[in-house]
Amino acid sequence: MATKKVVLALDIWHDIQRHLLIYGILFLVIVSAFSVIYFTHLNRQTTSKIEMLLTERDALENEWRNLLLEQNSLAEHSAIESKAEKQLNMTRPDANSEIILKLP
Repeated sequence: MATKKVVLALDIWHDIQRHLLIYGILFLVIVSAFSVIYFTHLNRQTTSKIEMLLTERDALENEWRNLLLEQNSLAEHSAIESKAEKQLNMTRPDANSEIILKLP
């Protein structure tokens, strides 16, 4: 009985040696399939991240445009003058209250 098991093990070993090329190719096909799955997953993750970043960029560009418009409107002379009159109760000096200094 033990000799039959040894003979069977040897037959299996010889069969593996004869078809080693086929087993190698099968292994490479399986590794290739898992590589395709892995890199497809990475590609989808990267594409998703790019879409998120593009959306964030668009939002930041809109905010930048709004800030530029606000800065331009606040920097206008009339806006500054009206705020000075309303918040600080300032008025424009008349000609009599102006003092001109002459340097020697």
